[in-house]
Amino acid sequence: MLVGAALIPDTATLVDGATGDAGPVHGLLVPTLTAITQVLASNPDVVVVVAPGASDRVLGGSVSTSLAAAGIPDDQVRWPTVHVTLEDDGGGLVQPSIASAVALHVVRRAGRERGIRVVEVTPAPGGVGLADLGRMLAQDRPTALVVVGSGSGRHGPDAPLADDVRAPAYDAALLTDLADAGPDARARLASSEPGLAAELAVRGWAPWQVLLGAAGDQPVEARLLAEEVVLGAQHAVLVWTVGGTGTRTSTGMGTA
Repeated sequence: MLVGAALIPDTATLVDGATGDAGPVHGLLVPTLTAITQVLASNPDVVVVVAPGASDRVLGGSVSTSLAAAGIPDDQVRWPTVHVTLEDDGGGLVQPSIASAVALHVVRRAGRERGIRVVEVTPAPGGVGLADLGRMLAQDRPTALVVVGSGSGRHGPDAPLADDVRAPAYDAALLTDLADAGPDARARLASSEPGLAAELAVRGWAPWQVLLGAAGDQPVEARLLAEEVVLGAQHAVLVWTVGGTGTRTSTGMGTA
């Protein structure tokens, strides 16, 4: 049973020291830790990190939180690189995607060290397989998700890809639905086109489809804690509490 989810950014700049000595480039870290802490307060048996990756896989064994693959040396990061032992079986040391490594860093900073799984996903036609995966992940025991992803990465001259005039409207509608989380909003999210998401460099599309499957038709209370465009990419922090009254509230746009 899904008890809640923290929706967090996938940017390595969440990790202290990732941007060097210049200091934070955004105000997303505190809301991210707040979201995870609030979800952990429901005492889930297992926390599943659902993040974008290069392939669909369930990570197992010992997983490194190193960000070296993103060009960030371990000795630059102020949070120590650690090896997290996951619930799933696996041999040797596994290197997760950068998004998964970032999530493991902040989950540990929020106080969770055991009972962790990591699942990496890619877009699937129609999202059907992703929704089924979400239902499977949450079916056996009280489960919390840490859902990692970003909106469009095509905002302005600092974006990873060329600016796209469709990005602001796309992300505004996306954030509205994620912060609503009612049946109609979830239906719109479930029917959103993966092709358009790919064109706009939306990295959260596949993880959000997993979340929708895990939530099913249960009532959800959603809260938007923060949203910010960072280096041309739209990021947001939200909390979904599952099984409540179904009343959806938002703290409003901007960093909490």
